[in-house]
Amino acid sequence: MRRLRWRAGVLAALLGSALAGTGLAMPPAAGATAGRAAVASVVSDTRWVATGLGYRVLDVPSSRGTARVHLLTVDLREGRVSVGLLYPGVVAGRAPLSALADGAGAVAGVNGDFFNLSEAQHPGVPATGAPVGPAVAEGRALKAAVPRGQRFGPALPPGTNTRMVLGVDGDGRARLGELALSGEVRTSEGRIGLGGLNQYALPVGSVGLFTRDWGSVSRLRATCGTDTDRGAPCSTETYEVRVRGGRVVGVADAPGAGAIAAGTQVLVGREAGARWLRGLAVGDQVWVGHRLVPVGGEPDVSFRFAVGGYPVLREGRPLTGMDAVTSAVRSAAGVADGGRRLLLLALDGGQEFRSGLTVVEVAALLRDLGASDGVNLDGGGSSTLVARMDGADAVRVLNRPSGGAERPVPNGIGVFVRP
Repeated sequence: MRRLRWRAGVLAALLGSALAGTGLAMPPAAGATAGRAAVASVVSDTRWVATGLGYRVLDVPSSRGTARVHLLTVDLREGRVSVGLLYPGVVAGRAPLSALADGAGAVAGVNGDFFNLSEAQHPGVPATGAPVGPAVAEGRALKAAVPRGQRFGPALPPGTNTRMVLGVDGDGRARLGELALSGEVRTSEGRIGLGGLNQYALPVGSVGLFTRDWGSVSRLRATCGTDTDRGAPCSTETYEVRVRGGRVVGVADAPGAGAIAAGTQVLVGREAGARWLRGLAVGDQVWVGHRLVPVGGEPDVSFRFAVGGYPVLREGRPLTGMDAVTSAVRSAAGVADGGRRLLLLALDGGQEFRSGLTVVEVAALLRDLGASDGVNLDGGGSSTLVARMDGADAVRVLNRPSGGAERPVPNGIGVFVRP
């Protein structure tokens, strides 16, 4: 094992020799960041999972112990390499990351967004397993973001929100962005804006749309909590409308459950949204439209893949207001080389490395690995990194999950290599 001192916090010396001549060499990073470890160890040199996809292991000490980092470096300039969303075919569903990767034909991947894991505050209401932020698969919007107060995970940095995503645009470049829901319900009597798309939590007073992408889990959770308090009681004023072929085909006083047929749309309202929906009757004509639109930045950008993420690094600078105290096993993703290189990492959850890193240290690590932008993904028992190694036909878990086995997750970032 070689030990190298970080020069002004840069891991270029650490990774440069192994990546030289591959097109993956790291650029210098910016100056030091508070809370970062002073020494890093290379545990294993780069092993090539496939063309344009390298894997290596690093040890990063902190004041609480040593964190072991499992790192995938994805070269998006390689024409055969692409990145996409791993998910179990529905928004409200979970599966082990290895199963998601093998099922989709991915050669590697890391777990994705935080999600609705439990509902102890709402007895009798089933947890949905649905993720917090927006999700886009193969250019198709699967879901939008829940209100800020309804999210799971660390407190968001100032100036950020649940609509933040990591994704790949139509030019094949990785980037951070923000995706907002734009949609409405129209009838001959009026219109109302959509407040949600396949979400486990709807804004107070809104109408949300559920499609076959949601799955069969009960939609009741969408009417529980408030925009600022996830644990607030469920709404007592709800209504559900089923639409098929542009007409209302059914109504109910409470959100239902069960798979939604292709071509059927389910509208769920709470408070003012419920009162508006009660004005509809079976046979009424209804038009429902929706899309996810970029906010700020470059409004003409279209994401062919996107997953929700907690932003920690923008334009080479860690965000302010992040937790520099709480340490945990974490997963993260970073964008480097103008979006032509993607870094995917998961910390090891083995007992000797379980002290982990803070989100401030994760931001510094991503920057020192060459990233200009980055997100913290779901961590703890969810942190999982998989890849096909040594010509295997299936992926295997490369880090040790902190729970002792893979935790089923709602989505992940998959790496694909065409033959």
